[in-house]
Amino acid sequence: MKQLSFSDAEYGGKRKRTRREVFLAEMDRAVPWAKLEGLVEPHYPKAGGGRPPYLLPTMLRIHCLQQWYRLSDPAIEEQLYEIASMRQFAGLSLAQGSVPDETTILNFRHLLERHSLGKKLFEAVEAHLQDAGLLLRQGTIVDATIIAAPSSTKNNTGERDPEMHQTKKGKQWYFGMKAHVGTDAESGLVHSVIGTAANVADVTQAHDLLHGEETVAFGDAGYTGAAARPEAREDVLWHVAMKPGERRAHGMSAYDRLRERIEKLKAQVRARGEHVFRVVKRQFGYVKVRYRGLAKNTAQMHMLFALANIWMAR
Repeated sequence: MKQLSFSDAEYGGKRKRTRREVFLAEMDRAVPWAKLEGLVEPHYPKAGGGRPPYLLPTMLRIHCLQQWYRLSDPAIEEQLYEIASMRQFAGLSLAQGSVPDETTILNFRHLLERHSLGKKLFEAVEAHLQDAGLLLRQGTIVDATIIAAPSSTKNNTGERDPEMHQTKKGKQWYFGMKAHVGTDAESGLVHSVIGTAANVADVTQAHDLLHGEETVAFGDAGYTGAAARPEAREDVLWHVAMKPGERRAHGMSAYDRLRERIEKLKAQVRARGEHVFRVVKRQFGYVKVRYRGLAKNTAQMHMLFALANIWMAR
C-alpha cells in the first residue's frame, strides 16, 4: 500500500468532485494509454547507473495535462505541486519522491519531437477509433483555422518568427500559422492534420487531407477549384460552398431557391468539421502557438487533435 502524504489524505476524504476531476477521470478511461506508451517506450531512456528516469506513463500523462490546460513546462511543474487531482492523474504523490522539474518535462517533449512521435501518436489514436468503428472513411470534410503567433519583435533575435506569416481574412489581418484538417463526414473526428504558414491557400492542401478511401469531399468557398487541380482524384466528388457574392445574388425563382437549399444542406455537413476546432480552441484553449517554428507547433497540433478526437468520441 502506498504511503499517502497529508495533502493526498485530505484530498481523498473530500466529498465533491470538481469539473477537473470528472474530466480527468473520463480521459483516464478513454485514452488508449497502452498503445501510446508502446510507441514512446523504444525511445524512452532506460534505468542505468545514475538516477532512474520517471515512469513513462507519468511523463506521458503530464504531457497530456499540458495540452488540456495550455500549461508551459514551469507552469505544469507548479500545478503538479499545488493540485492533487493532477498529481493523482499522473500517478505522483508528494510522499513518494519528487515531482518532475521543468527541465525533465522539457526533455520529454524534445524526445517526442526528435523522433516525430506526435504524428505517430495521432495515427495510433486514429487507428484505435477506426477499430472501434467510429471512422467510416466514406466522406471527408476539409477545413482550416488560423492559430495566432506573437507578432512582437521584443525577443532575443529582434524579429518575428520567420516561418509564420500574415494573412487577411475578411477585413482583418492575422499573423501566425494554419491548422488544416481532414475530418470524417459522419463522426466529425479528424483523420489528417497539416500545419502551414497562415498565408498558404486552403485549396493547396485539400488533396493531402484526403485519406484515399473517400468518395465524396466537402469544403467551404476557400476550396473552390479543388476538383480541377492537377493532383485531384477522379473518384472523389467535391461539394464546395458557393462564394458569398454568388450566393447573395440569388433571386426568388424556384431554381434559385433550390440552389439555396442545396447550399444549406452542404453547410449542415460542413458544420461537423467545426466541432473539433471548438474543442481545441475553446476547451483546450489553443488559440496562440507556444513555440517558434512550424515543426514544433505542428507536432503539438497532432497531439491536440488526437486528444480532441478522444474527447469527442469518449
